[in-house]
Amino acid sequence: MLQLIQKLLNEEGIVLFAPVPLHDCRILRPYLLSRVGIDDGTAILFAVPYRGEDTGEQNLSAYAIPRDYHLYFKQLFAKLLPGLSERFPEQRFVGFSDHSPIDEVHAASLAGLGVIGDHGLLLTESYSSFVFLGEIITDAVLPTVSHPINGCRHCGACRNACPVGLDKSRCLSALTQKKGDLSEEEQTALRAHPLVWGCDICQNVCPYTSQAHRAGTLYQIPAFFREYRLPHLTVDLLDRMDDNDFAERAYAWRGRSVIRRNLTKDG
Repeated sequence: MLQLIQKLLNEEGIVLFAPVPLHDCRILRPYLLSRVGIDDGTAILFAVPYRGEDTGEQNLSAYAIPRDYHLYFKQLFAKLLPGLSERFPEQRFVGFSDHSPIDEVHAASLAGLGVIGDHGLLLTESYSSFVFLGEIITDAVLPTVSHPINGCRHCGACRNACPVGLDKSRCLSALTQKKGDLSEEEQTALRAHPLVWGCDICQNVCPYTSQAHRAGTLYQIPAFFREYRLPHLTVDLLDRMDDNDFAERAYAWRGRSVIRRNLTKDG
């Protein structure tokens, strides 16, 4: 089974993956497993790189420049899971990303895909933290090895570069996603922030990012993330997007009003 999963993932350009016992994972949303009748088995974690090469001026976080990654995983699982179910009809298979029953960063580190950075993201040798995490969970008990959960080298680069010192309560990425009216302090912080959606400061200064750039692996991304890229959003572009186009963007879940507020933050 693992050989087939490896083959299928490799065909999609996904090379960073590993299984981990489901019972070793932190279960955050047990109801998602109950829905599909899985109470034990294996989680096959994998990391999908998404960062494209810089193209000059951009005001969106790197993850929000291509289409919404949830679309990618929806297409990926629709392609992979039926084949697995057909090959192994006695087993259950389900795919998750983001809204997952498990703590994905913890599980990915447990699987040996990388270490956990001070910013809370998974750091990989090949792609730094510019990866989306996904997993195929099955009730099959497969040969696995759980690795120690390791942190990064704690060099302090991300904490020193972050305007709020990695204080999650004042995270600038979260601020760009906040609904409703902002306080005067929040408006000032937003105006000083270079992006209108998200924030990449802590990721950009990380030594893992420099290392992956030098190794030539940082920008090795699937075709999905090379297409329909929109690095610099404007009010005019926002207004010209029809509802279908807008719905395919990572910021669509917050609605047009929030992204419009951010685009007009300088008056």
